[in-house]
Amino acid sequence: MQSVDDHIIEKVLKEPPGTLVFVEDFLYFGSAKTVGKALERLVKSDKVQRVARGIYGLLPTHPVWGVLQPTTEQIAKAISRRDKARITPTGTAALNAFGLSTQVPSNVVYLTDGAARTIKIGDRKIVFKKASPRNLSTIGKISTLAIQAFKAIGNEHVTKHEIDTILKELEKETPSALEHDIQLAPEWIRVILRKSIKRD
Repeated sequence: MQSVDDHIIEKVLKEPPGTLVFVEDFLYFGSAKTVGKALERLVKSDKVQRVARGIYGLLPTHPVWGVLQPTTEQIAKAISRRDKARITPTGTAALNAFGLSTQVPSNVVYLTDGAARTIKIGDRKIVFKKASPRNLSTIGKISTLAIQAFKAIGNEHVTKHEIDTILKELEKETPSALEHDIQLAPEWIRVILRKSIKRD
């Protein structure tokens, strides 16, 4: 008869390396307390790694760098999948996506329609901030980031270089998604985004 530890590691091994898992993923094997203790035993035996409180994974390793920790984005997306919540990166995370900032913030903020919370990952924090449905209704990945990047810069401070950089990336966005998302942006950002729409 398999133990809870065996059931968990068997399931984890079926996932691609780097997949993040949670106590909630294994509750059909036992109570939250039982599963939590089993995961901690697996951590002590180096069969899985603990990423943060309640978050685990079978992380890939590099011959020089050792265990490769998941990115902030990977952790945030895993939490959003678990919670069945929408998230949108803000601030420096959005600027980084366009190469407009090289800053690595200690706190990365995501808007969410899930629970507001702060997840501590080593010396980093992922902050989930409750937002209105309108702020989470965009559908294009690039246009969503563009809106948040412009918000982070501000109307009074945005430069031609920043506008040109973001508009260049928006050429890759699905036209229907861009048209949809423009309607959800503040007016000053709408004016900029409309420049990326190609007219026949």
